[in-house]
Amino acid sequence: MSERLYVAVVGAGVCEPEVARLAEDVGRQIARSGAVVVCGGLGGVMEAASRGAQSMSGTTVGILPGADRQQANPYLDIVIATGMGEARNALIVRTADVVIAIDGEFGTLSEIALALKVGKPVVGIDTWQLAKKGRSADPIVRAGSADEAVKSALELAVARRSR
Repeated sequence: MSERLYVAVVGAGVCEPEVARLAEDVGRQIARSGAVVVCGGLGGVMEAASRGAQSMSGTTVGILPGADRQQANPYLDIVIATGMGEARNALIVRTADVVIAIDGEFGTLSEIALALKVGKPVVGIDTWQLAKKGRSADPIVRAGSADEAVKSALELAVARRSR
C-alpha cells in the first residue's frame, strides 16, 4: 500500500479572480491525482485550492494561524487550529511532500524559504524569484499552468520519497 502524497498549496489570503481560478484548477488536479491538499485554511489561494480539490472529492487539510476552527474556509475536511500565527507556516511545509506556490505575499515567501531550508521541492506559478548577492539563486521549479505545476510537483515528491 502506498502512502498518499501531500501537496501544500500556498499563496495570498486575498487574491485576484484569475489567481483564484488558477489555484482552484491546481486543487482539482491534485485531487484528481489522489494526493491531499494542505494549505493555511483561510481565504484567497487557500480557499480556491480547497474548493477545487473538494469539487473532485479530494481530501483537504487546513492548518490555521488562529485558535478558532470557525475561521477556516468552508472547503476543508480537516481543520487544525494552531493559535501559532504565521509560525504555522512551518507546520504546513513540514506536513507536505512538496509545495506549490501561486502568486503570493510575504507569508508565501516564508513558506517557500522554509520548504527550501528543509529540502522540500517548491514549484511556483507567477510567484517570488529568489536572488543571493545580486545573482539569481532561484531553486523554485517554474510552471506556466496548473497542469504543469501539479505534474512537476508530483514527480518531485515521488523522486524525493525514493531517495
